[in-house]
Amino acid sequence: MTDRFDCYYCRDNLHGKKYVKKDEKHVCTKCFDKLCANTCAECKRPIGADAKVRAQSFLLYSCFGSQKGFLTRIFIDFSLDCCFLSGSQNVEYKNKLWHEECFTCFECKQPIRTQSFLAKGDDIFCVPCHDKKFAKKCFHCKQAITSGGISYQDQPWHSECFVCQTCRKPLAGSRFTSHENHVYCVDCYKTDVAKKCHGCKNPITGFGHGTNVVNYEQYSWHEYCFNCKKCSLSLANKRFVFNQDHIYCSDCAKKL
Repeated sequence: MTDRFDCYYCRDNLHGKKYVKKDEKHVCTKCFDKLCANTCAECKRPIGADAKVRAQSFLLYSCFGSQKGFLTRIFIDFSLDCCFLSGSQNVEYKNKLWHEECFTCFECKQPIRTQSFLAKGDDIFCVPCHDKKFAKKCFHCKQAITSGGISYQDQPWHSECFVCQTCRKPLAGSRFTSHENHVYCVDCYKTDVAKKCHGCKNPITGFGHGTNVVNYEQYSWHEYCFNCKKCSLSLANKRFVFNQDHIYCSDCAKKL
């Protein structure tokens, strides 16, 4: 004859029946729902024994006992006072429990289920709603920046949007310059944008040796190239004479 195996509360025989083991006590599902069940943090209704609790971001699976002869015992041990039996899923987050359908995005009201989510204070948001409501928008493409990103002139950019206007090479972490609201890598700026020095014919970039520029009429010079054509005297911040596409100091101009 089989030993009795009864519910701790109502003393009903549990052989061949579903039950819950809580605090080393064996409880039928009816008594569990009435006396032991947790309460949903949203709707305040009980979370019964036929629910399977899922800690958010980690799926916790039901576990079943083994068969011995004709007697099948189906039970789950408790962890953090949560029961894990097959049935509808429920959610555990910050030591509180929700029915799965009650654990919803604050903005769109859709159940989070197995999605990732982000919290703002006591409110939770699905990722799309969080990005739409809180994420910074890229200055270039106007879409939300969800990770990474850079700031240029107090404006946020996706790193993949911050590229050279000409060659489209990413500029994050590289030297670059801007011209007329566009950004360029050094090579493209030299080739396509920069003025050419009237003296040495090389691009005036503002990079490297000598960043000052002298402008006269439609011509530009590196400051270190703005020298008298005849005696090579530096004429930066000095009087000069422009004659037949060349510059001269006052003394050399008199000898022309």
